Amino acid sequence: MGILFNLNQYAIGLNPISKLNNQKRVTFTSNQNGDSFQITSPERLFNENAIHNMIANNTELKKLLAENKLPVKLNMKELQELKNGHCKDTQEIAAKISKNLPVALRDEVNIKALKEGALLHDFGKVLIPPEILNKNGKLTEEEHKIMKLHSDIGYNLLKNTVQDPEVLALVRYHHANKINPDNFVPDINLQILNLADKFSALTENRVYKKAFTPQQALTIIYRDVQKGDVHPFLYNALAKTVNETTIQGNVNIS
Repeated sequence: MGILFNLNQYAIGLNPISKLNNQKRVTFTSNQNGDSFQITSPERLFNENAIHNMIANNTELKKLLAENKLPVKLNMKELQELKNGHCKDTQEIAAKISKNLPVALRDEVNIKALKEGALLHDFGKVLIPPEILNKNGKLTEEEHKIMKLHSDIGYNLLKNTVQDPEVLALVRYHHANKINPDNFVPDINLQILNLADKFSALTENRVYKKAFTPQQALTIIYRDVQKGDVHPFLYNALAKTVNETTIQGNVNIS
């Protein structure tokens, strides 16, 4: 398990848990073929040919789709909208939360992995049927089960392409803000992503709901603080971010 930062009933794991520790990290260096940022940037993965290559010979992914009766049908329009909308927004919010953390916690953030993981966190939705993804109404139990698969689908799509294990862990566990049954400890990077993802989702229009204001979203998330699901330090960093962005009074806790 990771080393935990404790405050009463709250805990932030400072070391990510991953079974992929032996993989190499992505690096950004120049080479003869041009700027390697263009080669290693996660932006390159939002490409139909790249995704077909991820699926080819990927037996685990094909098994996952078959078990859940999901067709291998790419929803590229939805993926591009996510990249330029919700995922980009989540990435920006996560970076600002990190910036507004106390120094001791800020130093524990892997900002590169956090930003890449935020951009890629909903990558698996490319294989979720649009009639479920954009349903104007409450999902059935079966539809909800399929929707939840997007994290595992994204992980399986990316695991042979993304080299950084921390990024892969963020994609796979971005909805897990508590210790999972498989003993994955939500480290600070994942908890920031989880919080940024939720705030972005609350403050944007969806087919099934209207956007909440930033202050309404803070109030909703504050309930998670009271339940012990969100660390107060992270919440205060988000509240400060909202205050800086909207130049309005914020909801804060001591």
